[in-house]
Amino acid sequence: MRNYLTTLLLAAVVLGACSHAPQYQTTTQRDIDALTKSASFEMPKVQLPVFPDRTYNVLDYGADPTGVALSTGAIQSAIDECTEAGGGTVIIPAGLFTTGPIQLKSNVRLYTERNCLVLFSHDLDLYEIYDTWFEGIPTKRCTSPLNAFNAENIAITGHGSFNGNGDWWRPLKKNKMAPSQWKQHLKKGGVVTEKDIWYPDSASILAQSYCVDQNVPVITDDTLWQQVKSFLRPVMVHFVGCKNILLEGVTLENSPAWNIHPMCCENLILRDLNVRNPWYSQNGDGVDVESCKNVVISRCSFDVGDDAICMKSGKNKPGRDRGIPTENVVVDDCTVYHGHGGFVCGSEMSGGIKNVQVSNNLYIGTDVGLRFKSTRGRGGVVENIYIRDVNMVNIPNEGLLFDLFYGGKGAGEETEEELAARMNAEAPEASEETPAFRNIVIEDVKGLNIKRAVYFNGLPEQKIENVTLRNMDMSANEGALFRQTNGLIIENVNIHVNQGEAFTLAPSVENVKIN
Repeated sequence: MRNYLTTLLLAAVVLGACSHAPQYQTTTQRDIDALTKSASFEMPKVQLPVFPDRTYNVLDYGADPTGVALSTGAIQSAIDECTEAGGGTVIIPAGLFTTGPIQLKSNVRLYTERNCLVLFSHDLDLYEIYDTWFEGIPTKRCTSPLNAFNAENIAITGHGSFNGNGDWWRPLKKNKMAPSQWKQHLKKGGVVTEKDIWYPDSASILAQSYCVDQNVPVITDDTLWQQVKSFLRPVMVHFVGCKNILLEGVTLENSPAWNIHPMCCENLILRDLNVRNPWYSQNGDGVDVESCKNVVISRCSFDVGDDAICMKSGKNKPGRDRGIPTENVVVDDCTVYHGHGGFVCGSEMSGGIKNVQVSNNLYIGTDVGLRFKSTRGRGGVVENIYIRDVNMVNIPNEGLLFDLFYGGKGAGEETEEELAARMNAEAPEASEETPAFRNIVIEDVKGLNIKRAVYFNGLPEQKIENVTLRNMDMSANEGALFRQTNGLIIENVNIHVNQGEAFTLAPSVENVKIN
């Protein structure tokens, strides 16, 4: 009897240890290995971060769970002490915590309990301006609410929500709001232009005059940078040069700009995330993976204001000079609601994008389903992309789009005249500034209620090359239109159209096989 009781006691201890180990995260190395083994290319092992069994509760450092007082110092102190001790888990319990930017450090897992909301203050004084990159170009921005630099073994896990308070930062167009919403938003103060665009202050409008490339101002006076601070909207999660990263379980929402922006990172895992931005949010991307390698994005939900799941690698000459591609990426079992594109490559792809697999994705109401975009001046190569088992419904533009004449606007926002001006311009000789898209397989795709099923629009000096479309069934108002494409294979593709032809091949399309 004693041996039996001893066995039960030991079993309880073992089970207790096993249940204790994953309580701060549920993803296992076996989960990640199973996903990477399914890749259509040689995918390196993606290492899950591991943390010592030590815990630090931010309440013990003076954090205020009512949200009345700032908890920045308390949360940061807990993280600092944790990393200095060799690592562990910093716990943010249930409650409301108002804070400024938080910096993760090596060997620290930040864990949020259920019913925990971390609200980032919109007080500009809390956000220092620093040198960084945005939209693929070196520039200055305000410090990101959640940031890490050259850290290893870091994680944000749990059940809580991180809210970036982005409505205080982002410009807002009146035509995107109901009258009652617009009236309520004006109570924040700010400035409204003659074009009915709300800005947080006049300095944010001033910064526009210094922008030579969309949202990146060119300023040499440090004093002026401080004056236009409100324009320098941060991305909410910004990790640079980090290794072994896990984001799991939490909600990331209402960012001032992009939601998640890992850059030059290795071994990145995003799993079971809920990523939300208002549909009208300017530059409200879901995740922008830039110049990273060995990435897994799994079982995530996106409902955002711009591209949802996006691969990037720098823009134009700065991106080519950096020369770091985004490579070895697996995207599986994700759902996208609002967004300019469900899965997107570009347009900042000057360092290259290669070895990417997308599978088991669902897109509901995204502006475009699968979106590949770039333009002259970028350079770079997008290649070895494998997409399968994607379903999409209620797509107001293209289900599948290759646009090498991208003009910086969302799908459907550009006029025919603007597009025609670029397409009719004299084609230059191919050079290092010419982007290339090649060796792409897209199969087992179903779509319902789509405006145009497929549109390929390559460059005459560098056509879209070697694309295979296989086992597709799409119902659309318009069919598939192919331009400037070389090496196109179409196998068992059924497009049901309300008007026109199911397939249209322009004279610029070469080497086509249709089965």
